[in-house]
Amino acid sequence: MTRSNKGGAAGGKLILVGNPNVGKSLLFNALTGAYTTVSNYPGTSVEVSRGFCEIEGNRYEVLDTPGMYSLLPITEEERVARDILLAEEPYAVVHVIDARNLERMLPMTLQLIETGLPVMLVVNIMDEAEALGMSIDIPLLQEKLGIPVIGAATARKRGLKEIRAAIAGFDRQRRAVFGYATDLERDILKVASQLAGEYRINPRAIALLLLQKDGGVEELVRATEKEEGYARVEAAVNAVVFERRSDLHLRISLERKRVCKGLLEGAVSQRGREGKTFAERLSDWTMNPWTGFPILLAILWFGLYEFVGGFGAGTLVDLLEGTLFEEHINPWFIALADRFIPWYWLQELLVGEYGILTLGVRYAVALVLPIVGTFFLVFSVLEDTGYFPRLAMLVDRIFKKLGLSGRAVIPIVLGFGCDTMATMVTRTLETVRERILATILLALAIPCSAQLGVILGLLSGVPGTLAVWSVCIALVFLVIGFLAARLLPGERPMFYMELPPLRLPQLQNVLVKTLTRMQAYFLEIFPLFVIASVLLWAGKMTGILDRLVSAMTPVMRALGLPGEAAAAFIFGFFRRDFGAAGLYDLQTNGMLSAVQLAVSGVTLTLFVPCVAQFLMMKKERGWKASIGIFVFVSVLAFATGWGLNRFLLFTGILA
Repeated sequence: MTRSNKGGAAGGKLILVGNPNVGKSLLFNALTGAYTTVSNYPGTSVEVSRGFCEIEGNRYEVLDTPGMYSLLPITEEERVARDILLAEEPYAVVHVIDARNLERMLPMTLQLIETGLPVMLVVNIMDEAEALGMSIDIPLLQEKLGIPVIGAATARKRGLKEIRAAIAGFDRQRRAVFGYATDLERDILKVASQLAGEYRINPRAIALLLLQKDGGVEELVRATEKEEGYARVEAAVNAVVFERRSDLHLRISLERKRVCKGLLEGAVSQRGREGKTFAERLSDWTMNPWTGFPILLAILWFGLYEFVGGFGAGTLVDLLEGTLFEEHINPWFIALADRFIPWYWLQELLVGEYGILTLGVRYAVALVLPIVGTFFLVFSVLEDTGYFPRLAMLVDRIFKKLGLSGRAVIPIVLGFGCDTMATMVTRTLETVRERILATILLALAIPCSAQLGVILGLLSGVPGTLAVWSVCIALVFLVIGFLAARLLPGERPMFYMELPPLRLPQLQNVLVKTLTRMQAYFLEIFPLFVIASVLLWAGKMTGILDRLVSAMTPVMRALGLPGEAAAAFIFGFFRRDFGAAGLYDLQTNGMLSAVQLAVSGVTLTLFVPCVAQFLMMKKERGWKASIGIFVFVSVLAFATGWGLNRFLLFTGILA
């Protein structure tokens, strides 16, 4: 690797760090030309995205890390980001902050500078800060911090040229030094002087994290210093803690805030504004229970029921499945098979009842994709506006009754897109107890976009069934959450969340997100639908499927459903949407009454998670918890279906 005239390596790693929702992923996309999911709410980047960019002939690897508030991690996503800084050797750490919240975010910049890593600061969202009347003197801030500082508004492509220029001319040998109160500096030195091992970050930063009781850094020091060396370090930390007999974490935080206040003095000014903008008033309305819940109901009605259920599952599915496939494509496939394929088994594999072409391709292309596409479009619009963090604030009080914080609304809402991804996002929650609770509720009562869309299309045409389904699923969600919160041990979470501005969605961002998600989803499901068709065909040819259906028929009878519905539940284990599409076929053929439709919709929604979600549960929670959730959800689903069938028949609500 060659050396530049500034003393830095030509090329290397650029690590993007910062609070959630400050524009890291947008900057990653702008630098690399790649696309990661960019959303106007925290918790989007739960894994590390890697890409490459070329600046003035040098090739850099760019890492987009999960959001973090401090080098002292609380959530799993913060731990992932911090561990990258401890393990990697970056060319530059690019700290992205929100210009509107400089005073709150700058302390993390100090922490990064203290590590001794090469740091540059991107003050992002400058356009909205200026609209609020803020004026930031970037050159003065750069002079005070002693590191490169660039003002930007990456969503509007502002500052990207300057960021690239700063990377190209970055002086990695330049270091800034900030001091704390004399007594605190003495304590830091007392611990740092005992560190003899080799670390990627400055011993002073290690000492600060040890004084704040960072378990991950304690393990790192234990492994690096060996037993005798670690004993000396531990003794030094304990001596300081005993002597202080106060909250060192609070003391260090207050010192950083004091330093930051001095840094910002003269560099930031605020002119007065008259009243709130319409966006700010609308933001307040979305979080006020008196106006927030009506707004939420309007979004659910027009966004999900009318657009996804009516247009996606109705108009588009009728066009693709009813007209294109049923009248043209499937008859053509069947005619070709009758003419050129003499073998019954091969005809059944391709164009039979569970044929790859007549069932697998039809389900994937004509039933599921248009529903998923319309759902992703609505979802992308809502997340780009910044509505979801406000929804979290709105439901926080309710979620606390379920042992969750409002922050858990993010994986719960993501579950309506894909429960597998949402299960992974539960790692952003603060406590293990909260992650398990969220995983249970996702596996039980949150239908993924494809299943939800098909069920909306399935039930919206029969009066009353959608209302029964909605009330039943909501009650199960609340009751199980309430009981689980009281039975599961563990600490209760704190609630904190970045509140981004409420803004108009950007058409390009919405379309790119929607198309990217549709493409990724289709590439994932199409092979699975083909495999499911092959397995169902093999089950039919060998008689195994008939035996499985026969074994489940008594269960179906107990639920008041026809025996043919058993196949839909078997389909559902491959994929939830596959099972919902099976019910769609039964309804189309007139085999389900209104009561049976409501019961089957509720039971299938509560039924076991699909294979992909189960495997993600195993990865995040382990085998024991995953199997326990699997069994619990299965039993509860059929028990709820049985009880609902009895209730509906007794009351005659859907008669």
